[in-house]
Amino acid sequence: MATHSFFPANLAGMATHALFPTYVYTAALERAGSRELNRRLLAEALQLREDDAAGRRWSAANYPGGYTSYGSVHQLQRMSPTFELLRRRLSRHIKAFATTVEWDMEGKELAMTDCWVNIMARQVVHGLHLHPLSTLSGTYYVRVPRGSPGIKFEDPRLDRFMAAPPRKREARPENKPWITLPAVPGQVVLFESWLRHEVVPNPAAGERVSVSFNYNWF
Repeated sequence: MATHSFFPANLAGMATHALFPTYVYTAALERAGSRELNRRLLAEALQLREDDAAGRRWSAANYPGGYTSYGSVHQLQRMSPTFELLRRRLSRHIKAFATTVEWDMEGKELAMTDCWVNIMARQVVHGLHLHPLSTLSGTYYVRVPRGSPGIKFEDPRLDRFMAAPPRKREARPENKPWITLPAVPGQVVLFESWLRHEVVPNPAAGERVSVSFNYNWF
């Protein structure tokens, strides 16, 4: 008895291709742990909040309930040996990310342009945003009280999902429209600066402290 294929011969090798991936990198800053560095970063972040009147005013208008030095002191790597040490220890991670995304960095250098602290008290929120005029951005977690929120990333194609059905609850992470990566002390998170992200309201009683930064190659 003859058998027949439902597919033309030229479709025998059909495949579904995952194209245009969005990369987010996570790793422990140091294999041996970062307790001493985090202690120094935390002390300087808390002292900076006390000293930075301009930053407190900027935060009151743009980051209600929290403190960030983004609007006042945003090149801490040039002002503090502790933050410069963080920059140096980030270097291998920056190179690893550039290798993963296959950027052609021959004759070029990714240099840290901005570095600032964020202190999120209870119910403070960091709204959806991106980092314009930068190439690579990231966060390093200094102190994360139990229950603190992670960083939430948005699928960059979301505004183009015309007539798309909702995704299954059990969908793989790469197919979900939003992904939240937990905040872990001593961990660095890297992503391309055009990728929108946010931090939802902090439900924890303690303050969540992180360092954010930007890199550029031009």
